Amino acid sequence: MENNEAFEAEVEAETLNLARHQQRPVSTAPDAFLATSVGASGREHGENDPLLGHRKVRSSDDDSQSSTCSSDKDFEGVPWYRTPSIWWLLPSFALFTMAFGATIVLKINVILSLVCRQYYCERAIDDPTFHMLPVMTGADNPQCQTPEVQSAVTKFMLYGSLISGILSAIVSPKLGKLSDQYGRTKVIAYTTCGMIMCETAFILVATYPDMLSVNWILVGFVFDGLGGSFIAAMAVSYAYAADCTPVGRRNVIFGWYQGCLFGGIALGPIFGGTVVKATGNILSVFYFALAAHFIFFSSLLLVVPESLPKARQLAARAKADFHRPEEGVSHTSFQQITTAVKRLFRETNFFAPLAILWPTEPGTNPALRRNLFFLAAVDTTMFGVAMGAMTVILLYSEYSFGWGNFETNVFLTVVNTCRVTVLLVVLPLLTRLLRGPPSKDRQKASGCDQIDLGIIRFGILFDILGYVGYTTVRTGELFIVSGALASLGGMVSPTLQSALTKHVPPDRTGQVLGALGLLHAAARVVSPLIFNLIYAETVGKFAQTVFVCLAATFGLAFVFAWCVKPNVYWEDPYEETVQDSNGQSDGALERQDDD
Repeated sequence: MENNEAFEAEVEAETLNLARHQQRPVSTAPDAFLATSVGASGREHGENDPLLGHRKVRSSDDDSQSSTCSSDKDFEGVPWYRTPSIWWLLPSFALFTMAFGATIVLKINVILSLVCRQYYCERAIDDPTFHMLPVMTGADNPQCQTPEVQSAVTKFMLYGSLISGILSAIVSPKLGKLSDQYGRTKVIAYTTCGMIMCETAFILVATYPDMLSVNWILVGFVFDGLGGSFIAAMAVSYAYAADCTPVGRRNVIFGWYQGCLFGGIALGPIFGGTVVKATGNILSVFYFALAAHFIFFSSLLLVVPESLPKARQLAARAKADFHRPEEGVSHTSFQQITTAVKRLFRETNFFAPLAILWPTEPGTNPALRRNLFFLAAVDTTMFGVAMGAMTVILLYSEYSFGWGNFETNVFLTVVNTCRVTVLLVVLPLLTRLLRGPPSKDRQKASGCDQIDLGIIRFGILFDILGYVGYTTVRTGELFIVSGALASLGGMVSPTLQSALTKHVPPDRTGQVLGALGLLHAAARVVSPLIFNLIYAETVGKFAQTVFVCLAATFGLAFVFAWCVKPNVYWEDPYEETVQDSNGQSDGALERQDDD
């Protein structure tokens, strides 16, 4: 009873604080939070509803061009070091991606060595006359560059992708819901824990290959999947950025995040090669990556301010608890987490978050549904190709051109440097050139326009040309040129995600990103399964078969892109009229708080 009273007192205090900033009267009962989430229609929201619920008030400067949190009133009086901003998360995120980039090539080569060692050990057991050449961990072992070993490595990587991908597809949408109730930073920290455990398992197996089977690396993939993997980390990081960024700048901000990702992939291999050369130990890079994960984890809990106001967290918790009277309300931190974990595995409606991509609520129309469907299909296809092609491209280049760690790192550096340049320089300049200088006036929802569609379509064309190049070239230098050409399509992904958010009201942005996270997790399972198997079965015959299939997949995405119509959007009937400082109305429809 005392816990109930304490919880209601906390809810009352946060409600009054939120109402004071918004300058409107509000009931102090916990049901006031439920009213915010239920809305005027009286309909309770479920898993397929917005991550943040319907916001009842939008200030006139919500869409102003600023890099700080758009909900400034929620953080009035808060010190600067506790005010959320993308600049708090980006530095540690960049370090995280640097560690990822430093290990991406070396990890594949270490796994290649371990699988190769196991393959020849098993062959030596079956054939006592077979003489096994020593296999050095992570080194260039010519005896491992055979179709049989390549096929075995590809299948092993496929098993790891399946384990991590399936688990992350189940967990990621649930983590999105938990981030509404307990904050973005805590959830990102949780996903980092899974990556830390995965990295630890890998280091142990690589350090003691004679004592631990290579299959223990698959256990690390289990931990990675249970943590949501980088799919969940990216989705919740985007949600953090969306909390702190007005709609008009999200395409640029999302581009910055992806620029950090590909910048880490571009610069990480150079850093990793330098560390290996200086230390003489390939595993030293993985110790650096483990330390970077710990720094990222610590900064999330100790440095990065939470972007989701406590009042909104309490609103989500109150809604979840008061609609489940049989469970009661969990008040201590341990009870709250225990209850959340139980719900995580009890709620099995796997496809419910995808309902936002085919909405039937007031204000929607068939054209909107078609646009959301085709944009999500293009985005998922692009992501799936990236996931399915990453390992195959590296294995193919080493097999066909005899590349070692140095040449592969050069390839990754050139390709991803081009991609980062496109994301951080070309895309912002192109946007400024085509749209003009950013306006501080409030921007109404208008759907994507011809500029968005033009960038998406031309970007896909560059990807098609790049993968056609992968198929036809027969020298390493031209292979690198083909990769650089394909990297020009890097502007497609942030433009796609920005276009999707333009189709829905601001309070639905988080839900759209959550649905994309689910689709990305599913693509991470299906795409490597298809393309890795194609490469494994054709590597000794026509190894370029997989690139023909990848180019054809981009062609399908290109067709889908032409099915999207401009200037289609969700007309939100619940948008309130907001008075500006001069008492003028913005012309939106007003929704009453009470009957």
